[in-house]
Amino acid sequence: MFNLAVILRESAAAVPGRDAVRHPAGAMTYAELDASSDAVAEGLAALGVQPGDAVALQLPNIPQFVVTYFGILKAGAVVVPLNPLLKAREVSYSLRNSLARALVTWEGAAGEAALGAEEAGVKDVFVVGAPARAARPYAELPRPVAGTRPIAAREASDTAAIVFTSGTTGAPKGAELTHFQLYMNADIPGRLFDVRPDDVALAILPLFHVFGLSSILNVCVRFGCTLSLVPRFDAKAALEAIQRDRVTIYEGVPTMFVALLDHPELDRYDTSSLRVAISGGQAIPAHVMDAFEERFGLIILEGYGLTETASTTTFNISAQERRAYSVGKPIWGTESQVWDEHGDRLPPGREHIGEIVTRGFHVMKGYHRRPEATAEVMSGGWLHTGDLGYVDEDGFFFIVDRKKELIIRGGYNVYPREVEEVLYTHPAVAEAAVIGVPDVRLGEEVKAFAALKPGASATAEELIAHCRDRMAAYKYPRQVEIRDTLPKTANGKIAKLDLKPSA
Repeated sequence: MFNLAVILRESAAAVPGRDAVRHPAGAMTYAELDASSDAVAEGLAALGVQPGDAVALQLPNIPQFVVTYFGILKAGAVVVPLNPLLKAREVSYSLRNSLARALVTWEGAAGEAALGAEEAGVKDVFVVGAPARAARPYAELPRPVAGTRPIAAREASDTAAIVFTSGTTGAPKGAELTHFQLYMNADIPGRLFDVRPDDVALAILPLFHVFGLSSILNVCVRFGCTLSLVPRFDAKAALEAIQRDRVTIYEGVPTMFVALLDHPELDRYDTSSLRVAISGGQAIPAHVMDAFEERFGLIILEGYGLTETASTTTFNISAQERRAYSVGKPIWGTESQVWDEHGDRLPPGREHIGEIVTRGFHVMKGYHRRPEATAEVMSGGWLHTGDLGYVDEDGFFFIVDRKKELIIRGGYNVYPREVEEVLYTHPAVAEAAVIGVPDVRLGEEVKAFAALKPGASATAEELIAHCRDRMAAYKYPRQVEIRDTLPKTANGKIAKLDLKPSA
């Protein structure tokens, strides 16, 4: 029997007076977090929520997210994290697909959430802040508990969370992640990160996303360190939290590293407490990594993972043993390989690019109520990631691009990330994204989008020339569109789907 919530109970017993959470309005100790989440578990049980039932959690990075997350787990229920930006139709889909019994949401999302819950037939809706429609205040959910509430017994293989994919290839799919998977993907990466009890981890990645949930929240609580919450990403808010809370661990996606570097008042903030920087979500451009490491005096440890692998699949194990620009090696207890289109394993080398596949405890049980979709990505126990890459002679993996983002221009393969890397070397470019667009003669043409640094200037023609001088003729973009900013996903990655032309 095993319930992931034990990571909180154990840390509360070991360091009850240590801050588990810090936020702009105050702090919460481990003892307080343990007691508050017990009260939420009691309240869920009073609603009739049984072990195995699903409860949706739609909050930004505020203390109630952490409290409710562990309350759901302690009740033996399944956590269904949802993006607060979802519209009613999307909320309804997620609630129906997950068979959620209740929804905890936030006043900024309450209107759409209540409509979606009504459509899905979910009657128990609680709102942090001002409620909407038939929803109730969050304060009505917790119930008093005498002493310590027992954690509901679960099997290690039981589903602890259903985390929806981003839906870039159709309707979002809910990856079922087990108590054991999420524990192991907190314990092992935490050891690789060298997490220490006195660490303060910045939680600026959304906790409803698997990266924030597994690699920040779960890791931090597993090792009894402190979580510094920032409700949504903003470079100024991040710098203020780093200075205020003496943050030691900074985790983010590449755009978050760019935003800190480019903040015009960066030098006003004391960031000397930082000791670990971790990048994931997508491959970080070499130019960004080099500039960040030079400015902050930190080594960025890059990793790789998916929702379907409970966050971490590969990781660079230390500053001493990392390989720059690589996403590292498979984490303990797992295997990853590179396969060709026939399912044969490719040998090491940059010239042998194929799809990365992986297997082990970190791979999801499957997509919830989507057996056909599960079968499409699983092959003999191996998960097909959809990412293209290669492995070197020493076993370090390198991500080249998404399989579905590969551009085939006149019969030649063009990897968008390679073009983006060149664009990032232009001194005016802050953000870059490259996609394939339809072309009558070539099938696809290479198109780039760029956002410039504050105060910088460059024309589309200049950026095209910059790439043409540094790349083979078939690779460089013939079209460049300059925008004020590029669209982002919920966890801060550039949303290429939003850049693609309408069908």
